[in-house]
Amino acid sequence: MLSLLPDDWDKAVLLGRVDFGDGPTPVAVRGGRLADLSSVAPTVSLLLDDPGQIGAGRDLGPLADFDFAPDWIRRGPPRLLSPLDLHCIKAAGVTFALSTMERVIEERALGDPAKAQSIRDALETRIGANLRQCRPGSEQAAALKAALIADGLWSPYLEVAIGPDAEIFTKSAPLSSVGWGAQIGIRASSRWNNPEPEIVLVCNRHGQAVGAALGNDVNLRDIEGRSALLLGMAKDANASCSVGPFIRLFDAHFTLDDIRSASVALEVKGADNYVLTGENVMAQISRDPIDLMRQTLLEHHYPDGFALFLGTMFAPVQDRGVTGQGFTHKDGDLVTIASPRLGALQNRVTACSKAPPWDFGIADLMRNLAERRLLSGPRKTSAT
Repeated sequence: MLSLLPDDWDKAVLLGRVDFGDGPTPVAVRGGRLADLSSVAPTVSLLLDDPGQIGAGRDLGPLADFDFAPDWIRRGPPRLLSPLDLHCIKAAGVTFALSTMERVIEERALGDPAKAQSIRDALETRIGANLRQCRPGSEQAAALKAALIADGLWSPYLEVAIGPDAEIFTKSAPLSSVGWGAQIGIRASSRWNNPEPEIVLVCNRHGQAVGAALGNDVNLRDIEGRSALLLGMAKDANASCSVGPFIRLFDAHFTLDDIRSASVALEVKGADNYVLTGENVMAQISRDPIDLMRQTLLEHHYPDGFALFLGTMFAPVQDRGVTGQGFTHKDGDLVTIASPRLGALQNRVTACSKAPPWDFGIADLMRNLAERRLLSGPRKTSAT
């Protein structure tokens, strides 16, 4: 299990959830040892409101002693769950120049992968260098926008890529994300799709960034390419959001600057012996993570906290089978997303309809916690 952890796991403070057979249990990993935090707080979202309490809890022993296995080998306890529970799961789109180009390509190709390469070549020649050098919301960005409109090249994706306002959307509902070792789902109707290796910024109810995890924002390129208004259909489906393996808390050994300089590696291994590798380099992001967090907050309040996918520069164009049609997933693909300071997140691809259904909602969680006598009195809020 230590292979899941950050390279400097002995210095990391990690927070997650485990099902030991009786329901989701908040846990911490410190120095390679696992601790049950359910007596401190029943949910991860509550624990993040006061990270100092994470030092408490009941020691369960070395993490390496626990037989965690991916669902495709054994679906049973102990199971490592997504570290998110009541958090609203948000995502920032087109935050890298490369992914911006690919979204415009999808739009112009109307979701047809066969048209992508010729459009890609033309756009790179026309706007590639300008887009990479452009700071969102700047005078330079406004001038580029005016020039592109004059040339008939404007797109809603370019608006959120170089305009003052970022694209922030709801990726997935509370409790719907899957974790390490789970299957991730692709809609059966999609013929052009890919993983999106990202860093997920985790914020508490006070709007404070308290930690980060790895995430896979599964992307259906053909569906969104048909229309940007199909974003919900392209992004939110059964098992389409993976987060984990743990949330690493910010402290003296791990800060936002480590996020800003992080590199996220991707590997896809197919049953057909196909291998795809890629990298998401956070130094190339067009908007700072804190700016994206603030734009997510705006005038909203998230009383259970929120998690924010920060976006990716990764958009695979390597052909898989048919020349000129790029990459798309196949059933059984093993996807590994890894970063030295955050560990490794691994999932296997299947159809949404074949992945275990999301059937454990907020009411189920409250019922489970009550049965386990983990609910205490109501916390103080400003609600009337």
